[in-house]
Amino acid sequence: MGLLQMAYETYDKAEKDYAGIIRSDMREPLAPISHAIATAGVEITINQDGYFVNADIVDKENAKTIIPVTEESVGRTSGACAHPLCDQIGYLDPRNSEKNNLYMDQLKRWLESEYTHPMLMPVYTYVSRGSVVNDLLKSGCVKPGEIEGTVKDEKVFIRWRVIGIGDESGACWTNRNLQKAFSAWYVSTLDKSDKVICSITGKETLPAKQHIKGIVALNGNAKLISANDRTNYTYRGRFLDDSEAVSIGYIASQKAHNTLKWLIANQGVPYGGRTFVCWNPDMRPLPKPTGLMGPPTGKKESDPVFLLSDYKKNLRNALQGWETNLPLGSKAVIASFDAATSGRLSLNYYNELQASDFLERLAWWDETCCWLNGPYGIQSPPLYRIIQFAYGSLRSNQMEVDVKVSRQIMMRLLSCRIDKALMPSDIVKRLIDKCQSQELYPDDKESRYLRSTLIHCSCAVIRKYYIDHFKEEWSMALEPEKRDRSYQYGRLLAIFEKMEKDTYQISEGRETNAIRMQSVFVKKPLYATRIIYEQINRAYAPRLREGQRAYYEKLIGEIMAVISDLPDSDQDKALADSYIIGYCLQKNEFYTSRKKEESNEEE
Repeated sequence: MGLLQMAYETYDKAEKDYAGIIRSDMREPLAPISHAIATAGVEITINQDGYFVNADIVDKENAKTIIPVTEESVGRTSGACAHPLCDQIGYLDPRNSEKNNLYMDQLKRWLESEYTHPMLMPVYTYVSRGSVVNDLLKSGCVKPGEIEGTVKDEKVFIRWRVIGIGDESGACWTNRNLQKAFSAWYVSTLDKSDKVICSITGKETLPAKQHIKGIVALNGNAKLISANDRTNYTYRGRFLDDSEAVSIGYIASQKAHNTLKWLIANQGVPYGGRTFVCWNPDMRPLPKPTGLMGPPTGKKESDPVFLLSDYKKNLRNALQGWETNLPLGSKAVIASFDAATSGRLSLNYYNELQASDFLERLAWWDETCCWLNGPYGIQSPPLYRIIQFAYGSLRSNQMEVDVKVSRQIMMRLLSCRIDKALMPSDIVKRLIDKCQSQELYPDDKESRYLRSTLIHCSCAVIRKYYIDHFKEEWSMALEPEKRDRSYQYGRLLAIFEKMEKDTYQISEGRETNAIRMQSVFVKKPLYATRIIYEQINRAYAPRLREGQRAYYEKLIGEIMAVISDLPDSDQDKALADSYIIGYCLQKNEFYTSRKKEESNEEE
C-alpha cells in the first residue's frame, strides 16, 4: 500500500494550494473529496431567482470542470445515475423522466440538508421549470434534433454560473465553499454502520464501495482496485468477499486516487503504452525519470560543452539547483502504470527514495551514459532513443518499435537509471549490430540525422557498460597511441570514409566503400582493409589535393604501426565493440580540426 499511502500524504500537503483550484500552470486541477474532473461543453448563467441569463459554448482550453460526484455516478457507464449538480443535458430535460427525476431528487436532498449552499436553490428552481433545452436551442449553443424542441446530442455536459447571490456569485466549479459543502453532505449520507479498518490510514472509518477509474487518461476505464467477478475464481477460496482482500476508507480512497490522477495528468510521461510519474510529496519540482536532467527553472540548456570536465561541472550545477529547492529529508516517489486489461490498471514499478539519492542517481546516469554528439557537444541520450535504435526498425525515416518490446526495455533501463542496475549486455550488442549497417540509416536533416544519432547512442551505452562492468572509463578525446586493436581499426574505418567523401561533390549522396563494407570490415578487418584501401588508391586518392593525401597516408601509417606492434597472433579476427569508439572519435577529430581551420581563416 506504499503507493496509495504516499498519494494520501501528498493530498494532505497539496490540499490548501491545489485542491479545487483551476490553475493556469497545470493541465488538470486536483479534485477535492467527492469531486471529479469533467469536460464541459456549455456554460449556463442564471440569476438568484433561477432565471436564464445566457449560455456560452465552453472553449476546449477552459473545459476542465470540477464537479460534485457520488461513488455511483463517477463510475457510471450506460445506466442512469445522476451527478449532484453539473450533468448532461439528458438529466436536465423533464421529458427524460427517469434521468431527470434522479437528478432533481438528489439535488433536492442536498438543498434541504444542513450543508446547503446559496447556489443550489437557483439551479434547482431553473431546472424544475423545464426550459433548459429551449434556452440552449435559442442561444445556439447546441444543435437541434430531428424532433422539434429536442437537441441532437443529449450528452453535452452543462456547468453553472450563478449571479446575484453576493460573495458566492460566480462559477460553480471554482467555488471552494460549494465544494466543501458537498463533500460534507455526501459523507454524511454514507452508511455509518459498516465501518472498517482502512489499509491506508490504519484507522476505523467508512469504507469505499467503489474506487475511482481513469487514473491514467490513456486507460479511461481501468481501475487500480476493483473486484466484480463473484462467480468464478476472483477470491481463489481465500476470501468470502472483496472486503476481506483489502478495505480502504472512502475519504482515503478519494484523496489517494484523486492525487494520483492529478499527478499523472500533469507530470506523467507516457511511453510504450505505459505511464511513468515521479513526484515529491512536499510538492517540490523533480526531474522526470525517463528524460534528460535539466535545470528546475525550466530554462533553456546552456551552450554545448565538448570537455568532459565541463560537462560534469554542468551536471553538478544542475544537481545543486534541484537540491536547493528540496527540504532536507524530502522523498522522491517513482511509479509506472500499465493497463493489463481495459478495466484493470497495474502498478509495474514503484520506488521510494530520498530525493537527494534520486537526483544523484539521475546525475550518475547522465555522467556515465554520455558521449560527444557532434556540434551539440557531450550529451546523455534519452532512454527512448536508446530503445528506438537498439530494437526499432526504420520506416519512412523514423525508428518504430513494437509496443510490447519498448515497454519491457524501458523498465530495464529505468531500473538502470534509478536503481543503478548494470547496463544489460544484450542492449549493447543490439546497438553494435545496428552500427554495422550504417548504410541503412540516412544522415540528413530530413531524417533527423539518424546515423549520427545511432553512433551517439551506441558510444554512450558502450561507455556506460564498461564503467558498470569493468570500472573502465573511455576517454572522449582521441588517443592515437591507444593499444587497442579494435579501437585503431575503428579509426581506420573513419579515415577511409573521409578520404572518399572528400572527393564527392556537395550534391552527391553515394555511400562510401568503407561504410558499404563495414559489416565485412568488422568480421575480417585485415582482409577488408586491403580491399577498401586498394579501391581508394585507385579511384579517389588521385583526386585529393597533395596535402590531403599526405595527411591521410600519414594517419594510416601511424595506425598500422600501432596495430602491428600489438601482441595479437590473429590480426584478422573480428573486432570488439571498441571499434565504434575509435571510429566516432576519429570522425569527431576531423570535425574539430575543420572548425579550428575555419576559425583561423576568420581571424
